[in-house]
Amino acid sequence: MVDKNLFPYDLAIVAILKNEGHYLKEWLDYHLAAGVDHFYLYDNDSTDNQAEVAKPYIEAGLVDYFYLPGKGMQMAAYNSAVKKFKFFCRYMAFIDGDEFIYPKSEQSIVEVVDEILSNDKKAPGLAIHWHCFGSHGQRQADYSRDVLERFTYRAPNDWAIPWPTQLIGGNPHVKTIANPRAINFISNSHSARYFENLYAINEQGQPVPTYFSKPVTAEKIVINHYHTKSREEYMIKTLRGSAANTKINKHDENQFNQYDRNDEFDDGILKYREARRKIYQPPSSYEERIFSALMAKLLPPNVGDVETFLTCRAVSPNKFFEEASLVAVLQSLDKMTLAEAQLLIRELPSILRLPYPVVKELRTELIRRLPQIMDDLHLKKIWREFVEVEYLLDLLKE
Repeated sequence: MVDKNLFPYDLAIVAILKNEGHYLKEWLDYHLAAGVDHFYLYDNDSTDNQAEVAKPYIEAGLVDYFYLPGKGMQMAAYNSAVKKFKFFCRYMAFIDGDEFIYPKSEQSIVEVVDEILSNDKKAPGLAIHWHCFGSHGQRQADYSRDVLERFTYRAPNDWAIPWPTQLIGGNPHVKTIANPRAINFISNSHSARYFENLYAINEQGQPVPTYFSKPVTAEKIVINHYHTKSREEYMIKTLRGSAANTKINKHDENQFNQYDRNDEFDDGILKYREARRKIYQPPSSYEERIFSALMAKLLPPNVGDVETFLTCRAVSPNKFFEEASLVAVLQSLDKMTLAEAQLLIRELPSILRLPYPVVKELRTELIRRLPQIMDDLHLKKIWREFVEVEYLLDLLKE
């Protein structure tokens, strides 16, 4: 496990948002109090005041804000964030603007995630179930009050919608918090594809290979999903469309009626928010902490693994630490896992452009090792990665 002191951020949220100006401040403030350090927000053709609401958080260094126009851009946003920022935050959460991560204690989100994932070294991802909240009979929007205060009735824990195929809607849906350095790619808004031999688990430690799982588990942590809000707000969302799908608009009258469940009173998240507000401290500067961690990791004898030293390279403030990181990567190849090899392969194009002598040594060593990695991928029938490594080997030999 990589030393948490190497990361500028312990937990960052990645989200693609459109016209969330009415809700963004509440959503940001809640998650900051819950222990989120940073946000990577992608603005998908907003026409309201969303960017204006985000501005003070951007100026405070809490939000990176990107404009990403076009239809069906959610996966592009998620994969872009993983590619660009995976070494800058220990965990990434991938959620929407109507979703609130709610630990069922006064712990921070990261404290709960750490407790669960620490029990399984092959699980870099936590799959968190939904609790879907209804309209509470409200027809008109009341933007003077918070979403969490207006909607306090939800569907039962095990509520699910059977669809015509084997797919399932409702609370069996999960959302993901994960070590982004273990993510191969993201192909849907609920779950990630990880490098070989890695997987996500639920709060009970059970593997979750897809975007849903049963039974619904929500004793330690859950995603409060305010899918409908009031009828007026839902109709506005219907006009907005989906960031995940370019062909259909799933937000229609039929889905409102399906998701407008108000069976159980649940205001636990309000109590959690109040408790966390009392102990919230703004994130402190991380430069000195990272410098100390780099000194501890990179001055001989080096102690760590390929993931650790690739992280060191990414956060290095100068050429000395960057070169020392690559030396440590070279010295760690003998104990490199297949997942770490896949991570290193992703970083090689940028590493090969660097001027340090160690880069030539890395190149030579990887030319020797990549055929064995290809054999492993071949045996496991991981053809996408096999072809990727094959192209890379040809590049190294040129």
